[in-house]
Amino acid sequence: MDTPLAVRARGITKSFGEVVALDEIDLDVAQGQIHGVAGPNGAGKTTLLGLLLGLAVADEGRLEILDSPVGRTLDAPGGVAGFVDGPGLYPSLTARKNLAALATLRGGDTRAADIDDALAQVGLTDVADDRVRGFSLGMRQRLGLAAALLTRPRLLVLDEPSNGLDPAGKKHVHGVLKRLASEGATVVLSSHRMDDLEALCSEVTIIATGRVVFTGPLGKLSSESQELDYRLLTSDRETARALALETPGVHLGDESGKDSGLLVVRALVPALDDLVVRLVHAGVALRELAPVVSPLEAAFLALTETESDAAPEHPSQQQESAR
Repeated sequence: MDTPLAVRARGITKSFGEVVALDEIDLDVAQGQIHGVAGPNGAGKTTLLGLLLGLAVADEGRLEILDSPVGRTLDAPGGVAGFVDGPGLYPSLTARKNLAALATLRGGDTRAADIDDALAQVGLTDVADDRVRGFSLGMRQRLGLAAALLTRPRLLVLDEPSNGLDPAGKKHVHGVLKRLASEGATVVLSSHRMDDLEALCSEVTIIATGRVVFTGPLGKLSSESQELDYRLLTSDRETARALALETPGVHLGDESGKDSGLLVVRALVPALDDLVVRLVHAGVALRELAPVVSPLEAAFLALTETESDAAPEHPSQQQESAR
């Protein structure tokens, strides 16, 4: 049985004057999934998230959110929360009073205990009574997430939620998002940080010049990528170098790290596995083996650069800088 969809988009097109922000976008996001949206600046990510939040409407195409068709009027779909371009907050109010004010504006029954719980989830309990004007960017992002949590969303939409986060803040945010997904909520987030997408997302959609160039599981994206460069640190660099030269499909890369005993090799995964087997048989200890650039980042660069090179000249390529 197929997993129910939280988001189903077909042929979504959105323009701002002569600027085509989204060009016949198709998107499926399963319920209970953390789905990443990646793309270069100006690709259309924020426009897409704005459609999901009801901040804009598509010019063409069909969009269904939580089994409900989205019409042609500005309206926040029920069960959806989040933010784009950073959360809207009141700088002169404290974190606690911000959440109380937002809860009042939304209506409904929000208790003081709910506000305290939301602040605790994002790690802001200690600054709950501090004014927001003194908050860092990362603290504002976490407070925006807390505001979204108050609505108990079935679909949470976040634009660059890791902006400005220190390691502790990232840990809090990642924990919250993973817990929401485990409880059946759906999260759609955009990020320029490939490590965040790899850590959180089961599937990712990559957009370039307003078009989807890939959508699917991260594993599929990695397997479709080209050869990668890997850092290879062993107990015997010269033997490892000789074995790399003998292994079909393995190529030596930058050798500037030879003083540290480091090799850089380029290969597809099967050839890399073959090299590792040869090292073990030769009694060479493998101390580090890691991609110079993550598989997701490598695939992202390959896909978006290819799309950019292939795209015809269009005003959107020069004008769309804020979406």
